[in-house]
Amino acid sequence: MAEEPIVAQTGPYQVDLAEGKAYWYCRCGRSEKQPFCDGRHKDTGLEPLKFVAPSTGTFNLCGCKATDDEPWCDGSHNLI
Repeated sequence: MAEEPIVAQTGPYQVDLAEGKAYWYCRCGRSEKQPFCDGRHKDTGLEPLKFVAPSTGTFNLCGCKATDDEPWCDGSHNLI
């Protein structure tokens, strides 16, 4: 059975992404390279999410791990 994700931060991470580049979003909350995966999810049953940046720019990625629009922040941290 999968463990519950840890709230890494109660707000979004503002990150610069490059159009067309693939990234691995941390779903478990345990990575020390938030919001990106560093492999610490091992044995949690939670896998990272691979996504491709839609354009070049600064984006808000979810820090609370409760968004319904992974990896993008949808404001779910306001309900925690």
